[in-house]
Amino acid sequence: LTEVYSSSPALGRYFRSAQVISFSNESSSVIYQLVFSVPSSTEGFMENTMNPDFIRNILRQNIYDED
Repeated sequence: LTEVYSSSPALGRYFRSAQVISFSNESSSVIYQLVFSVPSSTEGFMENTMNPDFIRNILRQNIYDED
């Protein structure tokens, strides 16, 4: 995750860290926390760039690009 987000043209300059919070071998699931440093007063920044769907799609695109 660190490589994906730190090299992202859209999010790389804001990305600070990724940490695994929980991991389950049984269900092959991982819960992780992403930390970003964002501008304090940019209109629309949180609604658009930091939108959870947008952040997930950065990871999805990276997975698709590797296939």
